[in-house]
Amino acid sequence: MRRNLMIRSLVAQRICPVVLVLWLCSFAVHAAAATGLMGSVTDPQGELVPDATIRLLRRADSTRRETKTDAQGRFSFTNLDGGEYRLTAECPGFAVLAQTIGVQAYGQQTVNLQFSGLASQSESATVTAAVADAGVFEPDPAQRLMIRDETLDANPGRPGMPVSIPGMPVESPSGGVKPPQYFAPGVAGDHGEPIAMFFQVGGYLFPNNLPANAHGNGYADPNVTIPVAIESVQTDGAAFNVREGNNSVNSSITFGLRDRIEPMVRLTGDYRDLNLVTGWSPAQPSNRTWVGAEVSFGNGYLDRLEHRKQYKGNISKVFNFGNHELTVYGIGYYGTAFQPGLIPIDAATPGDTIDPRQHEETSNGALIFNDVWHLTEYRQFQFSGFYRYYTLDVRPNFGDGLIRQSEHRNVNSEDVLYTDRFSKAASLLAGADFRREAPRALNLDKADAAGLFVPDTSNNLTINFYSPFAALDGTVFHVLHYNAGYRLDRVTMDNEDLLRPTFSFDRNATISSPKGTLTFRPPDSMRFLPTLSLSYGQTFHVDDPRIGTTAIQGGTIVAKARACQLVASKTVAKTEFRLTLAHVTTAQQLARISNDTGLQEDEGPGIVKYLTFTVRHNFPHGFVQGLFSMADARDRITGEPTPEAPRQIWDLLATVDKLPFHLVARGQYEEVGRKPLGDGFTAVPVREFRGAVIRPFPTKGFDIGVITFIVSGDGGQTLETLALPGEGTPFERITGFPLKSHVSASFTYYFRHR
Repeated sequence: MRRNLMIRSLVAQRICPVVLVLWLCSFAVHAAAATGLMGSVTDPQGELVPDATIRLLRRADSTRRETKTDAQGRFSFTNLDGGEYRLTAECPGFAVLAQTIGVQAYGQQTVNLQFSGLASQSESATVTAAVADAGVFEPDPAQRLMIRDETLDANPGRPGMPVSIPGMPVESPSGGVKPPQYFAPGVAGDHGEPIAMFFQVGGYLFPNNLPANAHGNGYADPNVTIPVAIESVQTDGAAFNVREGNNSVNSSITFGLRDRIEPMVRLTGDYRDLNLVTGWSPAQPSNRTWVGAEVSFGNGYLDRLEHRKQYKGNISKVFNFGNHELTVYGIGYYGTAFQPGLIPIDAATPGDTIDPRQHEETSNGALIFNDVWHLTEYRQFQFSGFYRYYTLDVRPNFGDGLIRQSEHRNVNSEDVLYTDRFSKAASLLAGADFRREAPRALNLDKADAAGLFVPDTSNNLTINFYSPFAALDGTVFHVLHYNAGYRLDRVTMDNEDLLRPTFSFDRNATISSPKGTLTFRPPDSMRFLPTLSLSYGQTFHVDDPRIGTTAIQGGTIVAKARACQLVASKTVAKTEFRLTLAHVTTAQQLARISNDTGLQEDEGPGIVKYLTFTVRHNFPHGFVQGLFSMADARDRITGEPTPEAPRQIWDLLATVDKLPFHLVARGQYEEVGRKPLGDGFTAVPVREFRGAVIRPFPTKGFDIGVITFIVSGDGGQTLETLALPGEGTPFERITGFPLKSHVSASFTYYFRHR
């Protein structure tokens, strides 16, 4: 403890003067070279279009800019911040043209637009954010922005994660409506503790993780949104952004939502599953409203039929009045299914399940709002909040008998944010989050010999978060970009143990999280050098307190972590090379509930070190991207490997938008290598290929497609002690969820095709 305090003191002594110097310099140094966007607008025949209205909307903070094309059909924007923008062009007689683009944090970019003869068009430019895109809203240099149209569905037409993210494999744990979770290099994020998930509504990051969830601490359920509503997906290192709090340890995922949906209906299915999704927006392009719905029925591909039913409804509306831009997003979801569950991978299991009673039922609803008040072009307030209601009843069997994990909860949050850009050298972001999580009837029951559930644990929790934060961001000396932030989280937890009243407690914790990033951007005279960035951040996630041991054993209600990150990026001949090195240390995690025993688990303290190397090349009609990641994750005291955490990941993603016969193709190969499971067991590698070939018929208003999923291996591999009928005494073995290859077909009809 004394040694840690000395280290903190030394770090503070060395970092604080640097931050202070940068802050002072920010008011003395002129702004860096202007960032700009320019281009031209042409008609379908290639003729220049004058007097067209060009609008630019920055997705991170809803900053708006507008201009007109000149007599030569040209337009330009200056003094832009880096990040993701929505670019639209309008002119009488032509359909509105919309593109999602990525703007670098410095230099000039050119985007040329061409109106089409169709009545509607919405495209996504093939761009990704680079290390130079850091800014006050998006400070993490490891940020990776993927436009939705260049990715593939993780599990098209079925439950689970809506997007397959390169380098973040999706684990399929049990089938049914239980959503798989993303994993990260060296991180077993089966229940989400170190991986945060957000939906971006306007300029607000809606947190999707559920602390102390009945099925696992920090569990995130992305089933609530319909896939066609997602426009982009962004990942980063999580610990370096003051806006990202609980669960933002090893990685963070943000789904960006569309402003409008082209009216359509899509049917995807095969001989076992059927999915129908539809979306609609008003004909007037300035009306940023959409409504979407999805229904899904299916049985999966195992002998244990799932009898799955899912119903989703989403609605989004953007209101503009005065200097205010109000975004409202509503979601509703219900799903139910039988689960095949985990089975031994070394033996044939009758019916592909050890217990046909395994089942899950869940419902989820939320209303989210974000109001951006533009005081000036560079100064704004944001007022945000949400209300969420959630229920869960899941009944798995991991070899020790059927259990039931159930809860219902109410969540409400109120948030305020202020930003001011004084110059290129200094921008200020400050705000506060207030949130209340109230899981009730948080129960773990075990079935007896007669199949009746007997209570094992039962709790009512109230978790309150009060989280002020601030960050200063800017570019000095033309080549150095800095971001210095601080977040203070005050967490209070009231744990009412309904079965063991003496285990009840009321505790609080305060987490101080300094965060900082320094980026070197080589000047024009030294463009042969890479862009380099170094980051440090402290972060945390809430522990699961259900059986009261956190207070009894003198533990804490939160688990803290510290992260360091180095990112190097260089573009040569339109090919981007990126190297990320990260080092994350985590504290001991107390009172997490084991799914199969219901007893306390102590994990850590741990250490994760990983390397990720990415190469990407853009072509005129597509791109190809390769990724390799290698990690080492261990207990800091024993030196033993952390079970179930991926150690080696290969990923290859490619898109081609112009093939013979007007075909469009997407393809992704992913391999997750062997990983330790504990007690000398090693998981079997998992190899997956996802592919989609689409044939658009724009004049007729429909698309047809073929979707393939070719796989070897088992998802959710873990150790369980069990025996199949006739095997005698239960013994420890590897279990998993068998993954099956399949082919599906899709048909999409667009209502406004002429």
